[in-house]
Amino acid sequence: MTKAAPAPLKLAMDTQRFRQLAKRLRAVAPDFDDKTFLSVALDGLEDLTLMARVRQASVAIHAACPAGFDGALRMLTEAAPHIGAGFMSLVPPDYVGQYGRHAGRRAFDASMNALKFFTQFGTSEFAVREFLRDDLPRALAIMETWSTDSSDAVRRLASEGSRPRLPWSFRLGEIEADPALTANIIDNLRADDSLYVRKSVANHLNDITKQHPDWVLDRVEAWPAGNPRTAWIVKQALRTLVKQGNPRALAAIGAGAAPLVEIGRFAVTPASIALGDAVTLSFELVSTSPAPQRLVVDYRITYVKKSGATSAKVFKLKALSLPGGQRVSVRRSQHIRDFTTRTHYPGRHEVELVVNGRRMASGFFDLRC
Repeated sequence: MTKAAPAPLKLAMDTQRFRQLAKRLRAVAPDFDDKTFLSVALDGLEDLTLMARVRQASVAIHAACPAGFDGALRMLTEAAPHIGAGFMSLVPPDYVGQYGRHAGRRAFDASMNALKFFTQFGTSEFAVREFLRDDLPRALAIMETWSTDSSDAVRRLASEGSRPRLPWSFRLGEIEADPALTANIIDNLRADDSLYVRKSVANHLNDITKQHPDWVLDRVEAWPAGNPRTAWIVKQALRTLVKQGNPRALAAIGAGAAPLVEIGRFAVTPASIALGDAVTLSFELVSTSPAPQRLVVDYRITYVKKSGATSAKVFKLKALSLPGGQRVSVRRSQHIRDFTTRTHYPGRHEVELVVNGRRMASGFFDLRC
C-alpha cells in the first residue's frame, strides 16, 4: 500500500486555528476587533506558506488592536500561555519582531523582555533576529545575560537566535564575518545540562565551521576536557568537518589516528540500478591493532552532474570503538531518487569507503535514468 503524503506544515495554521486565536485574543482584550483580525488574517490564506501565515497573523493583530503596540503587547503577553506550543505560538514573538522594532528606542528592552517570555511557550528564535539586525551590540548584550538564565528555553534562545545561518531565517552577516561576537554566549553554554540547549550550541558552532573552521577548532580544543556534555557538543559541532575528513576535527573527537584496519568483503550492489532503486554498501572492518581504536566510518558517493562533471557527497555511516583484533560487519542501503536538492543523471557513480578521513576502499554503481 502506498503511504499517504504527510499534510503540509502550513495546515497547522488553518482557518479554524485563526478563529481560535481571535477568540483567545478577544477574551483577554475586549476592545480587540476580531472581525478585522479574521478579515486580514484569512485573506488569501490558502496560497500562503507556513511562515507567511505567521507574518499575516502579525499584520492582522496590528490592524485589529486599537491600543497600538503597547496594548497589543499586553494582550499577547496575557494570551501567550494559552495559545499552545504549535506553530501558532510563533505569532506573539513575530508580532514583536515586526512592530516592536518600530515603536521607538524605549520599546527595545520591552520587546526583548517579551521575546524572552514568549520563547518559553514556543520559540522566539526568528523574531529576535530582527533586533540583532537593527542593533547588534545592544541585542547581544541582552542575549548574553539570557545564556545564564534558569530557563533552558531562554538559554537556548541566546544560542539559537544568534546562529549565523538559522534555517527559515535570514543570515546574520556580522556574526558570520566575526564569530567572536557570540563567543561569550557559546562559552557560557558549553557544558549545559539541557540537551535542548546543547543541540543549539552544536548547531551554532557547526554554522560557523562553514566559514571559520579554525576558529571553532581553536575554541573547542581550548575547552576543559573530560565533561561528557561538552564532548557531546564538540562531536555534533564538528560533524561537517569530520565528514570532510578534517584531521583536527577527527582528532578532537578521538578519531585522529590512522586506522589500523583491513577492509574485507567490500561490495557495492547491484552494479546497475534504475532511478528509485536502492544500492547497498557492505564490508567488514578487521582490526590489525592489539588495542581498541576509535573509528569514524563514512562513505562518499561521486554523483554525475548534467554536464557530465561529478560532485561528491559524504554520508555518515558509523562511529565505533573497535576492540583490538576484532572485526565488525557493516551494511547500509540507500535509495537513489530525485528530491528537491538533487537531480540524478545516468552514468557511473563512484562509491568510496572513508575511515578516520582516509580512503580505504572503493566501488561503483551504474545509474540508468
